[in-house]
Amino acid sequence: MKKQVLIFSLLCLLILKTQAQQNLLGFRSSENQIKIEKTFDAQLSAKRVGENIKLLSSVPHHLGSVGGKMVASEIAKVFKEAGWDTKIETYQLMFPTPVTRTLEMSGATNYKAKLKETPLKEDATSNQADQLPTYNCWSADGDVTANLVFVNYGLPEDYETLAKYGIDVKGKIVIAKYGRSWRGIKPKVAQEHGAIGCLIYSDPIDDGYSAGDPYPIGAFKNDQTVQRGSIMDMVIYPGDPTTPNTASLAGATRVDHKDATNLLKIPVLPISYGDASPLLKDMDGPVAPKNWGGGLPFTYHIGPSKSMVHLKLAFDWKLTPGLNVIATIKGSVFPDQWIVRGNHHDGWVNGAADPISGMASELEEAIAIGGMVKQGWKPKRTLVYCAWDAEEPGLMGSTEWVENHAAELQAKAVAYINSDGNGRGFLGAQGSHAFVPLITEISKSIIDPETGVTLFERSKASRAATATGASAKKEAYESTQYPLGAMGSGSDYSSFIQHLGVPSLNIGFGGEDEGGEYHSIYDSYDMYKRFKDPTFVYGVTLAQTTGRAVLRLADADALQFDFRELHKTIRGYITELIKNVDQLRETAKVENELVKNKVYVYAADPSDKLKTQEAIAEVPYIDFSSLLNALSNLEKAATHAEEAKKTVDVAKLAAINTGLFTAEQQLLTNVGLPRRPWYKHSLYAPGFYTGYGVKTVPGVREAIEQKNWPETKEQISEVAKAIDKLSVYLEAL
Repeated sequence: MKKQVLIFSLLCLLILKTQAQQNLLGFRSSENQIKIEKTFDAQLSAKRVGENIKLLSSVPHHLGSVGGKMVASEIAKVFKEAGWDTKIETYQLMFPTPVTRTLEMSGATNYKAKLKETPLKEDATSNQADQLPTYNCWSADGDVTANLVFVNYGLPEDYETLAKYGIDVKGKIVIAKYGRSWRGIKPKVAQEHGAIGCLIYSDPIDDGYSAGDPYPIGAFKNDQTVQRGSIMDMVIYPGDPTTPNTASLAGATRVDHKDATNLLKIPVLPISYGDASPLLKDMDGPVAPKNWGGGLPFTYHIGPSKSMVHLKLAFDWKLTPGLNVIATIKGSVFPDQWIVRGNHHDGWVNGAADPISGMASELEEAIAIGGMVKQGWKPKRTLVYCAWDAEEPGLMGSTEWVENHAAELQAKAVAYINSDGNGRGFLGAQGSHAFVPLITEISKSIIDPETGVTLFERSKASRAATATGASAKKEAYESTQYPLGAMGSGSDYSSFIQHLGVPSLNIGFGGEDEGGEYHSIYDSYDMYKRFKDPTFVYGVTLAQTTGRAVLRLADADALQFDFRELHKTIRGYITELIKNVDQLRETAKVENELVKNKVYVYAADPSDKLKTQEAIAEVPYIDFSSLLNALSNLEKAATHAEEAKKTVDVAKLAAINTGLFTAEQQLLTNVGLPRRPWYKHSLYAPGFYTGYGVKTVPGVREAIEQKNWPETKEQISEVAKAIDKLSVYLEAL
């Protein structure tokens, strides 16, 4: 142990020495910044991270609960004691909770679902009062009876398979497996195909005994565990569904929830695989395709079921106070430039992993920064630390705050830095791609507590180990930049970057913390301490990582945006889109040649009947020249911006910095994305059918996927205009 500590210390000293020899990005001299970060690190405590996780996950604390008020109060107390100017901003949020939940099958099989998770003696908080029951928030009220159809993961391609089997879900209730997409996509697609109800369950092949020992022996789902969660169609817009584009303050004008365009119209319920098993065993009809099978001990059939299923759901649709905790330390030089940091505090039940593990790290940062302020240090730019309420029902706390402060944020917010759940494993980061050099530099400055190498090296080794093919492995091993991911949805950064164009980062650790506790009563301190981050050291590592991003942006002489990296990223996206169109054109050519020659192919149905190949529409020529020209202009403008940052004129550099952090707003389009104008960013958005998953250059990409060629051309023009607007903006710096 002493030898390991010595090696760890020597590595840290080596990193500090290397930083001292080479200036940090954005700093004329790095010496003082390195001292500040060393002081910051010294005040971080894994013990205190664990104590805060235990305290804040000690009771259920969903939106509007007694526990939720306690958690917000405790967080505010920590900020105040650390010396932050702290307030609670309250929003009036629509939040439906269950009044009636009935699921039963009658006929050949008679079964009434338990719809309840089992308290365990090994989990001290699993039997508490005030737990939200198992449900999908934003399900419609409904009382429906019909046969059941199994739809695999409930994705659009699964319904294409059903059509080949001649099975229609219109007027039926469907049952889908969790996984392969965000949960809200499953009922959305079911509704589009005429289903009148939807059940979602976690199959043990994905998240249960096939993946690992069930809880409490291991970390994976037992047969009664249920994943709660929102099914709001957030790809239309997040936040309070009754106040689109405006803040949910007291007295706000509201639409009726039944008319909200991001809410579904059918009843939806999540169930355990224990409750799903009798329903699936009752299925009649063809045997499911091999790639549809699961881990339950019987043959999976598509249906319809032999018996009838009755699903009845009713909810209390009421306004509930959402409590955002906002803590501020005013900047000493640039008080009107804000570094905004956030993590949500509400959970579906006790929420130790999601979100308290991330919240505890944010509090560590706040305590350390407060300690430095008490010792005389002051950030040059204002720090705004936020603890969001109502993230789980649909990013409501952050979205309403952003809509309430939109103009001020677009004028003042240098960056938004987000975290959520956290655990043992590898650095994961997504964000604005002008931040690639900053995240790379930070990842090379922090030692991973488990392996003793830098976060960057551990991440690189993992990518190389999992890469397929020699060239991909070689590329991973030789990489010198951290591969910053693109932002989809699913956490509180969405409204900042995709609605306002505020540069954003999302940071967390994981990969060695697998388990099935997500959104269940078992997301508890006991579960977290056993299986997620037993010594809480990754809580400290997250605080170091996000803390460095905050501190370096707060005190930089020249803000660390490098639009040359953004240019490279966009070029990669456009190259990929051109290849996609070429592949579609080649596929159409080949398949239509089969038609011309009357070639027979096997039908994808259980009888394997022969049929002739059907003709498909040819792919027209798509002109990407406007985008390629815009990229060329951006390359020049990005180089100019990087040169402009080298000025020694203090006043000029201050103006350049303002231009740098407001530049991303130029990538917003005036009209937003087709069919969902709330999303305005031309490069990043959640996919229409992927939910949390990102679609890059979404207007163009989704038009190509839908083979909507007129819209493809329109969106190419819109994106080219946005990139050109950014180029002109950067050239003016």
